[in-house]
Amino acid sequence: MARIAHAGFMHETNTFAPILTTYEHFEKGEGWPPLTLGEDMLKVFPPINIGTGGFINEAQNLGHELAPVCWSAAVPAGYVTEDAYERITALMLEGLEQAVHDGADAIYLDLHGAMVTEHLEDGEGELLARLRSRIGGDIPVVVSLDLHVNITRQMVDLADALIAYRTYPHVDMAETGRRAARHLDELLRGRPSQARAFVKLDFLPPLTGQCTMVEPSKSVYELVARLEGGAVSSTSYTPGFHPADIRECGPAVVAYADDQESADRAAQEIADFVLANEAGFAEPMLAPRAAVAEALRLSNRATKTVVLCDAQDNSGAGGTSDTTGLLRALVEGGAQGAVIGHLTDPAAARAAHEAGVGARLTLALGGKLFTEGDPPFEAEFEVTGLSEGRFLCTGPFYGGTNANLGKTAVLTTAGVSVVVCENRMQAADKEMFRHIGIEPADVPILGLKSAVHFRGDFTDIAETILVVEAPGAFVDNPARNAYRNLRPGVRLGPHGAPFGG
Repeated sequence: MARIAHAGFMHETNTFAPILTTYEHFEKGEGWPPLTLGEDMLKVFPPINIGTGGFINEAQNLGHELAPVCWSAAVPAGYVTEDAYERITALMLEGLEQAVHDGADAIYLDLHGAMVTEHLEDGEGELLARLRSRIGGDIPVVVSLDLHVNITRQMVDLADALIAYRTYPHVDMAETGRRAARHLDELLRGRPSQARAFVKLDFLPPLTGQCTMVEPSKSVYELVARLEGGAVSSTSYTPGFHPADIRECGPAVVAYADDQESADRAAQEIADFVLANEAGFAEPMLAPRAAVAEALRLSNRATKTVVLCDAQDNSGAGGTSDTTGLLRALVEGGAQGAVIGHLTDPAAARAAHEAGVGARLTLALGGKLFTEGDPPFEAEFEVTGLSEGRFLCTGPFYGGTNANLGKTAVLTTAGVSVVVCENRMQAADKEMFRHIGIEPADVPILGLKSAVHFRGDFTDIAETILVVEAPGAFVDNPARNAYRNLRPGVRLGPHGAPFGG
């Protein structure tokens, strides 16, 4: 039995998004648990689909003693402030260093891998560098990462293993933590230090084309899993997070093996397969009016819900969740009975609570955080539902998470209802609607502010899914992002034009 110290610090940074990510965002957590310290981690995380939860369960099953330090996450948004980064890394590093001083044999980190701060392009790489400067190079450090990590050379060099999710929707976050625990266990039991291979791919795939439930990603991850075994201890393919204007943005493959030849061969086989299928990562999108017209046509004969994916207002990729393009198209298109969620407008949510169910309010809804797209939607709304926004998520992505949307309301105008809340949270769990009296399966047309994660919990009720290109802070087409720091030659989209620098 070994003693393992562990900590987590997670943020997916959209450098084009207008909202800075502050220390208070990490304290609150919003869609994720708030800042959690020490032994409380052993109570909070085991039931949740998240890396730390899976790691705790598996490491304890393997007989290891745990020394939890701290864990924090914030909803994806713009740059993490220098203040937030320095305060949280100081808390982590002091705790991890003390744990090593007290006899910890190894360290597990639950990181995202796409954190960009006001003063650093590579938040996780810098964290690992500072950690190594405190504990030296002999203590094994294994890191679990999001599928949308932008893996850097510094991260590869400083960790003993980087182990990434293999599903999008990320239904395997806890399983990835378990895989990390097993990998660390093998190292602690004497498996030789692993050779590592790192291959960077020079194109940026859109997020909407990365769903692992369909091709080509489905076959990519089948290959990733198949190549693991024997001399090869771990393989990961990560498509990157393209709304990050940093030099090392983009897809990567990492492989670990008992010998360099095996690691190199596995990594290159995965990279070659991805590049051979590059064209398949493109995803067609419809303008809002065209999407609503098609949804109305389909819903006339549908037996299930027609789902509209409001991808570019996805808070899971740094969107503000307050754009009104799809809402406006639903109202103007006469989409009676349609529902869209979740739109973040704290003032409107509070006004609805003050007025009560049945009240009628004239509001300028949304359009306050992302101001480059559609303006606020002005209309008279009836308050048709209210809640305090607290509930337990049950879907495969957020499952086990105690959500906190803040004050939440259903506002209805012209037969279209919009779920409005105080706190941002990606619409990826049916309980986000059920807790306020809406059964998603009974809705003819359902708009979801999410890019892909919603598919984990909503595919079973969907007649079809239409991806909508309404304006938002998350621009899914890489060719439309104003990069300045990306390395020259990277293709902006599948077989897209190369970035010139």
